[in-house]
Amino acid sequence: MTLSVGDQAPDFELKDQHGQSVRLSSLRGRQAALVVFYPWAFTGVCGGELRELQEALDEIAGSGVEVLTVSTDSMYALRAFADEQGFTFPMLSDFWPHGAVASAYGVFSQEVGIALRGSFLVDVHGMLRWSVVNGIPDARDLDDYRKAIAAL
Repeated sequence: MTLSVGDQAPDFELKDQHGQSVRLSSLRGRQAALVVFYPWAFTGVCGGELRELQEALDEIAGSGVEVLTVSTDSMYALRAFADEQGFTFPMLSDFWPHGAVASAYGVFSQEVGIALRGSFLVDVHGMLRWSVVNGIPDARDLDDYRKAIAAL
């Protein structure tokens, strides 16, 4: 499945690192969402990207955007990763059915069994406004997020 700007973003409900359910559609009418898929917890590139997001979290939230990160790691691995790194944003587990949400967004690698580096900016109406998909080794640029959020 390929998503395009202007498409309705696929809704999902996943557990975060604390076991709390998070539903994308619960933000509709209130807040935009930056949905950030990443391959693995406890890896260098993923950790670096997430640390940058954590450092920019107040700026992003101040723009009316909720950061939701998603990987196919288990909720327990995500809790340990968040605790170790000090991440405070929701880290959602797409563990089971394995990769279902990443598949809905077109960023699940069947060969490796993980989410690719896909980012999707969803507006307050649930519409996809911007996206980028990078390969597994290629970090995303925080300035691209800033530009997309500024254009909302």
